[in-house]
Amino acid sequence: MAVAVPTPLQPDIQYHPDYEKYTARSARRKATEQLSTTLPDGFPQRLESPLVWEGKDIEKRDDWIFELNDAQREEIDAALKNFKALNVSLGNINQDTFPLPNLRPVLRSLSNEIHNGRGFFVLRGLGIDRYTREENVIIYAGVSSHIGNIRGRQEDRRYNPNGGSVILSHIKDLTRTAEANAIGAPSNTADKQVFHTDAGDIVSLLCLHPAAEGGASQISSSWLVYNILAEERPDLIRTLSEPWPVDGFNDPQKPYTTRPLLYHLKETDSTPERVVIQYARRYFTGFLAQPRSTNIPPISEAQAEALDALHFLAEEHSAAMDFQKGDVQYINNLSIFHARKGFRDKPGNERHLLRLWLRDAEHAWATPEPLRARWENVYGDVKVEEQVFPLEPKLRKTVGR
Repeated sequence: MAVAVPTPLQPDIQYHPDYEKYTARSARRKATEQLSTTLPDGFPQRLESPLVWEGKDIEKRDDWIFELNDAQREEIDAALKNFKALNVSLGNINQDTFPLPNLRPVLRSLSNEIHNGRGFFVLRGLGIDRYTREENVIIYAGVSSHIGNIRGRQEDRRYNPNGGSVILSHIKDLTRTAEANAIGAPSNTADKQVFHTDAGDIVSLLCLHPAAEGGASQISSSWLVYNILAEERPDLIRTLSEPWPVDGFNDPQKPYTTRPLLYHLKETDSTPERVVIQYARRYFTGFLAQPRSTNIPPISEAQAEALDALHFLAEEHSAAMDFQKGDVQYINNLSIFHARKGFRDKPGNERHLLRLWLRDAEHAWATPEPLRARWENVYGDVKVEEQVFPLEPKLRKTVGR
């Protein structure tokens, strides 16, 4: 007599992590499963690097803030005037059309810090109120071109009717201006955003205006999280390094894809050993208008625990960053998780950030093979003439979040 095999079910897990569910699942698995006590072959027992840092230590320092002086602001203003005089499209913004001869060496040093040092910095003091929205976009893209000379698209080209590549995103609560059932990304709400990574190498955010209350930006070293898991829960390192079913959110051509969330890059003659954790929780739990698809494989109990472990460890060891008007935050998306606390806007006092995804041809890390298609979708063949810089926020179709 044939025995029916039960269909695997999606674990009891949602976008917003539940600590009690996490600890109960962890205790249950430890009591009922034989968990691995070794790391995958070749994975490091411990990473030693400036990229391994504790959030509370970061909060005690301010050497990660680079504050512009008056001369540097005037050099940026001159570069803006230089670009506007060219009368070309914004896709032409680059190191030559936005020249910063004195500031550039500093910015190149800071790009090195992103890739080979602590992994992040904040540029402070852009004179936001001096300029129009378009001028602020030009300044943001121009200064950023000296940090990462390649800009990535943030929407899939098939969603843009004119075939352009949307280069600039607005991070703003749109729940009052859009139907709630059309929002599928936390960045378009005032909700708490859990720890995650974006697509691409460098994530940059410019603060046009902070929230009336809340909205603190949080960052956490994924390399520190790796070290903790490697020591305490090597089985979860194994789980993270195995294939996961990544939701395509009803994409008829690719209902889901499979890839690991954790990658090991071996030491080479020119680069140190590295690990990369690349994930966004909503691809495994859904969020608002994009619930987890029902016609794709569920994640496992081990994967559910691993998702919660990443979030709660990142949160425990995170640093909250004071994000002021005119600040630009640059982080290494390959070694840092980021999140945002919930916030409240008031009329005329609304949180509004601009975002770029950047890559620096000089310092860029090697892209793990399973991520290359995603990176190609972001950075591949982004032509000057097709780059679109929306000046106002709208609901977007993301690529690779």
